[in-house]
Amino acid sequence: MAGLTMHENKQETEYVILVAVDTGETDDSVDVEASLDELAELAETAGAEVVGRLVQKLPHFNSSTYIGSGKLEELEYMIYETGATGIITDDELSPAQMHNLGTALDIKVMDRTMVILDIFAAHARTAEGKLQVELAQLQYRLSRLTGKGISMSRLGGGIGTRGPGEKKLEQDRRVIRSRVAQLRRELRDVVSHRELTRKNRESGTDPVFAVVGYTNVGKSTLLNALTGADILAEDKLFATLDTTTRAFTYKNEGGKQRILLTDTVGFIRKLPHNLVDAFRSTLEEVCYADYIIHVVDASSLSRDDEIRIVYETLDMLGVAGKKIITLFNKMDRIENPDDRLGLIDKRAVKTLMISAKFGDGMDRIPEVIDAILREDRKMIEVVLSYKDMSLLSEIKRSGEILEEEYLEDGVRIKCFVSKDIYGKLI
Repeated sequence: MAGLTMHENKQETEYVILVAVDTGETDDSVDVEASLDELAELAETAGAEVVGRLVQKLPHFNSSTYIGSGKLEELEYMIYETGATGIITDDELSPAQMHNLGTALDIKVMDRTMVILDIFAAHARTAEGKLQVELAQLQYRLSRLTGKGISMSRLGGGIGTRGPGEKKLEQDRRVIRSRVAQLRRELRDVVSHRELTRKNRESGTDPVFAVVGYTNVGKSTLLNALTGADILAEDKLFATLDTTTRAFTYKNEGGKQRILLTDTVGFIRKLPHNLVDAFRSTLEEVCYADYIIHVVDASSLSRDDEIRIVYETLDMLGVAGKKIITLFNKMDRIENPDDRLGLIDKRAVKTLMISAKFGDGMDRIPEVIDAILREDRKMIEVVLSYKDMSLLSEIKRSGEILEEEYLEDGVRIKCFVSKDIYGKLI
């Protein structure tokens, strides 16, 4: 694109210090240390090595430098002692805070949002994912264009420079806004295609289950185990970003049941607003699903906080009234039986303890899904004429046939069917 200068990324390891402000907002259950642990994972996923941490207790963020002047001097000393090449703050910085910190410390300054965007840029695989990430990055950088701006070349390579990150921040706002408008047009086309695909799915009768959860809880491992799909499953934050839908067929009393499982991007603390906006079309797959499978890392020390964040995100998307099955995954990591007592999810109608990696408890998932489906189905006994065999095929695929008898004038069936099919039979 004319007017944009590309800069080659350097692959050298970055050594970073994590910086956070503890405002004492205990009402929001914000655990600063847990948040920093997660930030450390994010930094490592982005390719950095964490060499130190600094936390300051303040009633609110310093509007000029995020932390106070005393801690700023302490941070300068830490940078000197550790040989750090950059800092990462646990909260999104304003343009002024980022500029002032960079000037005071003479070091690369990044915030949580920049790191998350960088990881998304590295992990996006599909055309839609790449468009969404670039849009989020450009919106983030557009908000930081002040005056002449700050050249990304000053940052060198590394975190924050992937994808469109090579473009200098002093580029004219008009050029970036033009690109943002183009991305929005392209995404609208993708969304139109997604809606057409969704309508085709809905015209069928296969129940759709959206698989949600905090990042790195094992959603992709679960889908691979159930469906035989070849989805990337790594012990990393945001290993997979792109939504995938796979069919899962299992045996029940009526023969076979087929459902669709839709994977979604993992949720996280302080998910950047730009990312929520950019990925809204993907996240809204949850809204169109019939049911939700909520995967939880049972071994996580921040498990309850992660559950809260997942439900806050679902509420933000307007997901309400859907039945939820919660799977407490990674039970193989829990050695103390007493630790199982706290595995409770009050919003779930069914819960299971499983290990998707080793298969423990996985055989009970079809049983639980069947129980949920039966609750929303109606039992009917009817004789179908032989000219209505297409309807019988539909019932066999999406319902549950308990009895089937071939008579002279048709087929007598006793079955559980969805409300839609029930309306066709009465």
